Amino acid sequence: MMLFVVGCSGENQEQSEQTKPSEEPVAVVEPVEADALAKNLRIPWAMNKRNDTFYLSERVGSVVKVENGGQTRQNVVLEKEIASTVPEAGLLGFVLATDFDHSQKAFAYYTYRENDQQFNRVVELSLNRNEWHETKVLLDQIPSDRVHHGGRLALGPDGKLYATAGDASQPDLAQDLKSLAGKILRMNVDGSVPEDNPFPDSYVYSYGHRNPQGIGWAEDGTMYASEHGPNAHDEINVIEAGKNYGWPKIVGDQSLEGLEQPLFHSGSDTWAPSGLVVSEGKLYVATLRGNSVREFDLETKTTNELVTGLGRIRDVWLEGSELYFVSNNTDGRGTPLEEDDKLYRVNLSALAE
Repeated sequence: MMLFVVGCSGENQEQSEQTKPSEEPVAVVEPVEADALAKNLRIPWAMNKRNDTFYLSERVGSVVKVENGGQTRQNVVLEKEIASTVPEAGLLGFVLATDFDHSQKAFAYYTYRENDQQFNRVVELSLNRNEWHETKVLLDQIPSDRVHHGGRLALGPDGKLYATAGDASQPDLAQDLKSLAGKILRMNVDGSVPEDNPFPDSYVYSYGHRNPQGIGWAEDGTMYASEHGPNAHDEINVIEAGKNYGWPKIVGDQSLEGLEQPLFHSGSDTWAPSGLVVSEGKLYVATLRGNSVREFDLETKTTNELVTGLGRIRDVWLEGSELYFVSNNTDGRGTPLEEDDKLYRVNLSALAE
């Protein structure tokens, strides 16, 4: 599989997550080999790697185990029926417990409908004989709508479980501290509220978010998040406890006292950023509308498309110099390539040559 390293993007899009052709040519450099480690995935969303084995959540409600050159689709038995036909919804965030090798437990974020209402919830899953079962609800009734579900889960260096929640297409909820929508949430792994959360008896860790879909930590503990903006203006933020990140009051370079401005934003372009990973002063971010893995240099405050040519990218994973990522061309908004979607691997040292 050929992958292309590019120096600039000609995409100038007006709305996140809609299809619009590139208006300018893309500068193409030398092609780089990318290995496809898994094929025919069904809208993969979150990546996990334990030793040499991958576990990939699929929006349709399954987990794919990839190891030794083969792949197995594992059924996920949930208490509620997932809303897999709702745009952007379904089985989204998925992260293995720290003690997974012993406990066979993981955490998941999924969308469901009940009595003509729709919600997201965070649950504990247990793996038994190649099938996952929902064993405990950690947080329920996170607001949901047709779009803007958030959905990313991550275990922080503090051992807490973090979840991103979109504004459920109701922007004002992002500023309402009584609502879980438009927030980054923080909980203990048993679902209780940590005593050191910024707001008493609240899961809210930060607020004023539109549709955050990626979170990660640098080696020094600094937390970063990616977020879909309105009419472009996608964001990369440094996340601090209790801070207000402005939506819907400000976007881009706009400012108001008490509101945080993004570290990076896309201006009039659209990235539609999703999963991210942080390493050695750089962010590697999967972008959907951007159709690339985008690199952000935290020292120079610059960004460029690191790899492209494979369509929509949903999540990334970095281990040493090996960068892994999953495409998302089967989500109804892309143009599927042969045997899409896929799990890819590329060596960062090869990209630097």
